[in-house]
Amino acid sequence: MPRPAIDLFHETFGTTPRAVASAPGRVNLIGEHTDYNGGPVLPIAIPARTTAAVGPGAAGDSGVLDAVSTRDWKVVRVKWQEDLPRSWAAYLAGVLRELWALDAVGTDGAVRVAIASDVPVGAGLASSAALAVAAAKALAPALPARQLAGVAFRAEYYHVGVRCGVMDQTIAALGKRDHALLFECASLEATQIPFGARLLLVDTGTRHDLSTAGGGLNARRAECEEAVKRLKVELPELLWLASWPAEWLLRLKRALPEPLRSRAVHVVSETARARFAAQLLAQRKLKQFGGLLYESHESCRRLYDCSSPELDTVVGAAKRAGALGARLTGAGWGGAAIVLVNKTDKKTVPAIQRAFERAYGRPAPITEVRASAGAHAERI
Repeated sequence: MPRPAIDLFHETFGTTPRAVASAPGRVNLIGEHTDYNGGPVLPIAIPARTTAAVGPGAAGDSGVLDAVSTRDWKVVRVKWQEDLPRSWAAYLAGVLRELWALDAVGTDGAVRVAIASDVPVGAGLASSAALAVAAAKALAPALPARQLAGVAFRAEYYHVGVRCGVMDQTIAALGKRDHALLFECASLEATQIPFGARLLLVDTGTRHDLSTAGGGLNARRAECEEAVKRLKVELPELLWLASWPAEWLLRLKRALPEPLRSRAVHVVSETARARFAAQLLAQRKLKQFGGLLYESHESCRRLYDCSSPELDTVVGAAKRAGALGARLTGAGWGGAAIVLVNKTDKKTVPAIQRAFERAYGRPAPITEVRASAGAHAERI
C-alpha cells in the first residue's frame, strides 16, 4: 500500500509527493549465483513491496537529495553528485546518478524521497533491488521496464559496489502475477512461465550484508572471474563461466585448483539445473522440479559454500517431512529458504518449526508466497 510512504513524505517535507511507485522483493526458485556468471535464473516477484514517494527539493538546494525511510525516520541529506552516503540512501544516490546520465532528472537535481517497505532487509529477498527499482520508477515513470532494471542494476553495481548480477532488478521490474521469469543473464532473453504451486518462505532470522567489500558475494564473484581467466587457456572464446559446456566438467576439474574448481562446478551444474527446472515447471512436473531444488541447495552448501546452519536445518527438516523441494534463496549466508509443498500438505510447516526451535530456541517465521506483479506507479 502506498499510504505509509505518502504520509511519511507529507509529515517530513510538509507537502504532497509528485509521484509514487512501488516494486516487489523476489525469491529465486533456482539458478543461484548464475546471474553474474552469465547463466539462467528463475525468480518470482513476491507480494512484499517497497514504495517510493518523490518530489522536488527546496528552492536553492541544487543537487541535494533529502531521503527518509520508515525504518528509522531520520532524514539523510546528501549532495548526490559528489558524495555517496554510508547508508541505504546510497542506492538512491546511485539511481539519481544513472537517471541524470539519461537526462531523466530535473535540471537542478534537487530531490526529496520517502521510502516505506515491508521487504525484510538482509533476508535474501532483494530489498535493495526493490528500493532502487521503486525509486527509479517514481523518479522516471516513463522509462520502460527494461531501462528501469538497468538503472537500478548500475546504481547497485557501480555506485554502491555490490558485485551483483541483473536478476534482482529485472524481476522487480518485469515480474508478472502467477508467473516465474526464466531470465538468461547473458543474452537478456526473458520468458514468462506460469507458476501456481504452493510455496513457503522460511525466514531464518539471520541477516547478510552484500554491500560490504569483504562480503561473501564479492569474494565469490572474484573467484568466478579468476576461474574464467584460467579456463580461457582451454577455451579461448569463453566469456561467461556459465557458458562452459556441461559435458566438459571433467576437463574443467583438471584445469582448476580449489576453491575455483568447486565454484565453477557449481555454476556450470546450476546452469543446467535451472534450464531443466524451467522446462519441468512449464510442464507442471512439480515433483521432479522439487528434486532439482534439493540438488541446488546441496550444491550451494557443498561447492559454493554459501549456505548456513540455519538454512541447512530448514531444508533438512522439509525433506524429512516429505516436501517436494527446498533450498536457500537469495545468495545465502543467512536469510531465507523456500519450500515447495503439495496443496494438501499439513506436515511440513510444523516439522520445520519443531526442528528450528529445537536447534536455535526460537521460531522461524513461515509464510506462503505467490508470484506477484512487478514495479508500477501508485495513486497519490
